[in-house]
Formats: sequence, C-alpha cells, structure tokens
Amino acid sequence: MMGTSHLWAQASDRVRLAIIGLGGRGNDHLKVFSKVKNVEIGAVVDPDGNRAEKAAQWVLQNTGRRSKVESDMRRVFEDKEIDAVTIATTNHWHALTAIWAMQAGKDVYVEKPVSHNFFEGQKLVEASRKYNRIAQGGTQRRSYGIFRKSMGMLHDGVIGDIYQAKWVFPGRRDSIGYKPYETVPGWLKWDLWLGPAPEQQYHANLVHYNWHWFWDFGNGELGNNGIHLVDIARWGLQKELPSKIYCTGGRFGYKDQAETPNTQTVTWRYPDGSEIIGELRGLYTGEQMSWDFFGSKGHMHINADGKFTIVLGRNKQPEAPVEALPEVDHYGNFCEAVRSRDRKQQNAEINETHLSTSLCHLGNIAYRMGRELTFDPAAGKFVGDTDSDRLLTRRYRAPYVVPENL
Repeated sequence: MMGTSHLWAQASDRVRLAIIGLGGRGNDHLKVFSKVKNVEIGAVVDPDGNRAEKAAQWVLQNTGRRSKVESDMRRVFEDKEIDAVTIATTNHWHALTAIWAMQAGKDVYVEKPVSHNFFEGQKLVEASRKYNRIAQGGTQRRSYGIFRKSMGMLHDGVIGDIYQAKWVFPGRRDSIGYKPYETVPGWLKWDLWLGPAPEQQYHANLVHYNWHWFWDFGNGELGNNGIHLVDIARWGLQKELPSKIYCTGGRFGYKDQAETPNTQTVTWRYPDGSEIIGELRGLYTGEQMSWDFFGSKGHMHINADGKFTIVLGRNKQPEAPVEALPEVDHYGNFCEAVRSRDRKQQNAEINETHLSTSLCHLGNIAYRMGRELTFDPAAGKFVGDTDSDRLLTRRYRAPYVVPENL
C-alpha cells in the first residue's frame, strides 16, 4: 500500500489521530490522547463492530466530537485528514499496520511488542527511515522519571562497569481452559482479524485477549509484559542485540488450549560477557516485579512501586535516596515529535523498541528450539542454524503481507 507523503502540518498544529484496535490498550489510547493538547481523535478502527461503535460513543461523550468508525484500517490510511495512527491491535498486526500507515504518509505510535517476529521489526524501522515518518513504541517506562534518573546514573557509572541486569515479572495467570471451534459471531469480521495469520477456525479463546498465548497471534508473556522489563534492562546495560540466547521453561500447573509457556527463564549474553537474565513466573508467587543491575562498584535495585536503591562496595546499607526526575507524558512526547519532525525528541524511538522486542523474539525462539542459540547481530541471522532462522519470520496470508522490499 503506497501513498504520497502526508502533509500533516497545519496552522493550529493540530494532530488528528486514528485509534486502531480498541481493546484494553486501545481504550487507554482514547483516554490519554484525548487529554493531549491540540490532539483530535478523528477515527476509531476495529474489526469488532461492537467495540468500534462503543469507542465512537466514548469520543463523542468525552470530547464533543464525532469520530469516523471503520472496520478496515486501510480506509483511514486513505483519509487525508488523518495525520497519525496509534496501533493497539493484536501483536500479529502491529508491524504491518504501521508499515501500511507510514507508506500512506502517517506517523505511527505502535504498542509493544512492535512486531510479531524479528523480520517485521526490521521492516518497521526501515519503513520509518524510508518514508521519513515519526514512529514511537509503547514502552512508556522510557518516559517515567524514576527510569530516566536511574538509567542516567547507571550510564554515568554510579555502580561501575555493569556486567549483569536481572529482572523478574510475576504474571500469576490461571488456566484459559478449552473453547470449541464455532461459527464466527456476526459482530466480528474474521478475515480482517486474522490478517497476516494462517486461515483457521474461530474459537472464543482467541477473541479478545487469550490470543496472546497462541504463536500465530501473540508472543506469550515474554512479548506481552516481559518486553517492558527487557527494555529497561537493555537500556541500563546500553546493549543492542545479543550473541547467545538460552531459555528454559514450560506451561506448568495446568493443561489448557494455550501454546506459549507460562514460565520462562531467559539469558541473553553479549560478546563482552555481560548478560541480561529475565524470569517470568506465571503461577502463584509472592515476588514483585523488579530490576537489578550489578556492576564493578555496586548494585542498583529498582522496585515496581517506583523506587530505586543503590548499594556500593562492601556496604550493607543503601546510599541516600535519590529524587527521580519529573514525569514526561509519553503520549504527548510522541505528538510533539510529530509536530517537530525531530526523531531525537522521542523517548521511545521505534528502533529502540524494535531492539528490545527482538530480544523477546530471540528468547521465544530459544525456548521453542530447546537449546542455546548463537546469533549474528550484523547478519540478523542465527549462526549455521536454518531451523531457528525460519522462526525469524513467518508465512504471510495474502494480501496481508509484510513486504520484503519496501
């Protein structure tokens, strides 16, 4: 889908958005973007007609404006009045939606994970460069004051040379059971929902949330919530793609229809020996979400509640508390970059979120292959491992194809 470059700038600096995908995150987009100055929600899009109509009513009641209602995203790409889109679809639609939008001259805000596989992420970044579009990822912790402060201190050497970043995410999820195949409900446009994924029968464990736990559509908990923790760990370590990946885990505690693991431990190792270790726990635990960074001079611990502590040397007591930087509106940050056309202004520019998303893809591939993998970041392939390479992309269902050549 090609289009001419969109001339978004107007005298009022208004940014007119289309919200694509109206589940939990999409409805959050409605609420947060409607509060950003000089932003209008011009269209809402979802193959679930009930969701789309409900969202349009919300826009009218809360902003006093009527938005267009669409089931097919391609119609908003053709709309000259739409400047940018936010994407909160199922994971398997994220990259293609963004690429189509950028080809049509729109800027894009893409929820995490920004791609369903590694190849898509590469093409997503390539498209933002080729079409000169602003593209931002939904890794909003990049705008939180605690992380802006703690990451800055790590980069300034507060704990010395960092050799390990470790994170824990306790998901605490129950079985999804089994749902039978059945006729597609009348309110759902099934072909549009499936998009790039293989043709298959409908069942209620796919629509609307549990698609996360099926490989055709989601990326498991590692791609769902783990991406946020991976992103902070990689930011603190100041690394890009790893050279060694190892993952263990499984779907423990119950048998159900889902395919992805509910428990994973992943190690991403870099050529200099530094590493990121991530632990996902899907069953019951008293653990809290956290990050730990270990360096040659000390240790930094970051809690889920927005506090961090530093212990240096042989000291057992933490250093004096440090005040966080002010919060930044992550969504406003995107809109300001749309106006300024300055990619460097973004807190989560698409290449950064692509790199963090890629670690999730590589971790899942290591899990599926059941062995340690060696990756060549420069080539974007595994070393002598064509079986693993196949999982870096997918077979696309026409016409919903991520193009090899943009």
